[in-house]
Amino acid sequence: MTRAEKRHLDRVAGLGCLVCAELGQPGIPAEIHHIREGQGASQRASHYLAVPLCHSCHRGTTGVHGDRSLLRILKWTELDLLAETVRRLQA
Repeated sequence: MTRAEKRHLDRVAGLGCLVCAELGQPGIPAEIHHIREGQGASQRASHYLAVPLCHSCHRGTTGVHGDRSLLRILKWTELDLLAETVRRLQA
């Protein structure tokens, strides 16, 4: 990982969990999720295709690596998460 990628991922994580914020709980600490849309089964997306999610929204049973029900509630895809990440980084 390059310094620029590390800086970018730190900025992304610093946004806090996007799903929790959208559900009315801003400021929840986040970890990085590399989006999977358009990727093969064992491929990882670029570090620049990463979004901030808390542990529960990322790896929990209702998160993106679970049944994805939180994304369905918001009517969001991983690409929507990426677009929101970019929007918040530019704000």
